[in-house]
Amino acid sequence: MKKWKKGLLAAGIAAAVIVLVFTIYVQQYYHSQVDVATEEREESNLQIQEENGYIEILPKNEKTDTAFIFYPGAKVEYTSYLPLMELLADQGIACYLMHMPCNLAVFHVDAADTILEKYSYKHYYIGGHSLGGAMAAAYLDGNADQYDGLVLLGAYSTKDLSNTDLKVLSVYGSEDQVLSREKYQEDLDNLPDSLKELVIEGGNHAYYGNYGEQKKDGTALVTRQQQQKETAEAIYELIQTNK
Repeated sequence: MKKWKKGLLAAGIAAAVIVLVFTIYVQQYYHSQVDVATEEREESNLQIQEENGYIEILPKNEKTDTAFIFYPGAKVEYTSYLPLMELLADQGIACYLMHMPCNLAVFHVDAADTILEKYSYKHYYIGGHSLGGAMAAAYLDGNADQYDGLVLLGAYSTKDLSNTDLKVLSVYGSEDQVLSREKYQEDLDNLPDSLKELVIEGGNHAYYGNYGEQKKDGTALVTRQQQQKETAEAIYELIQTNK
């Protein structure tokens, strides 16, 4: 066989292997424990609507001028974060939970543009969990002037946002064994002086969402509901103090 044919065959095999490995990787994701249809029926104070690419969670009988856009963690089904968004919407904040290709926010970093193009709010905040938080921060590198603030849950920013006017909240659990504390500390310099940190005592990496336990995570010493309650309260406080 000629060398160029051997090279072509080898390249084809390598490409097939890469595709196979990637397919297996993305199919092994954390499944949501939330039934969206049930939430739509039971949350009488909220309007929950599945749209193309996101879920909209609105306070039913209250107008709001503030929207919060959320990017899910890596390989986590996005509906897992619906209970957290509901807690925030209960406080009068319009929430938009974004669906990501292959459950990886890295494949749609600018997903938030969908919300800005379709709706007109006075105040916009964006945040995310783990990789979702990192990608939300990356998205703000070049879009910070359209947003009031950033929320990082078990995440850090690799992009330099230190010279922006963003209000930033960073939340992590004391028992979080997934978040690299070394990287977290290194990248604090990428955030503006407005940064507020919240350590949830007893919290872990997974309990911001409802998708079970996460591999290599620490054991939580608080309930999932408590961690989400403290998180929602901190986000709401950030938004209120910035008005």
